[in-house]
Amino acid sequence: MSDDEDESKARPPRERLPPRKSARAKQSLKRIRLRSDDGRDDEVGYGKPPRSHQFKSGQSGNPKGRPKGSKNESTILKEVLNEKLSLRQSNGRIRKIPVLEGIHRKQTELALKGEVKSAVFVLNRYAALVSGELQPEDLSEDDRAVLDAFARRLRGSNNDDQ
Repeated sequence: MSDDEDESKARPPRERLPPRKSARAKQSLKRIRLRSDDGRDDEVGYGKPPRSHQFKSGQSGNPKGRPKGSKNESTILKEVLNEKLSLRQSNGRIRKIPVLEGIHRKQTELALKGEVKSAVFVLNRYAALVSGELQPEDLSEDDRAVLDAFARRLRGSNNDDQ
């Protein structure tokens, strides 16, 4: 036996695959458009469901969705920060101020007592005001005067350390 005969016995014959369909063959397929049985000529397609599957007028597409009047987190936070609270002034009078103003006043008070984190918070907020990120109308003249005095005092203590 020769080498050619040994190889032909060892390898099975190669099977022929059916020819592949070209891209043109796929394009030439005829598309059939189905229409509803009622004879109307309504278009059906993307974003246009058949009449039988459309929502009835007055019916919600998401009946168990978010209930009316429910609020998201930002709305709740705005409402909480704008609530009024009572502040007793040094002359004994009670003044109503928004919670946000109370937070700023408390942070300023703590900063004046030496709390470094409070001072950083107040000065960062003040820097944002000065740079134009926030509207200057957000602080009253009294608040601005307190912050200016604190900034001068802080700058003075930093100069003494150097």
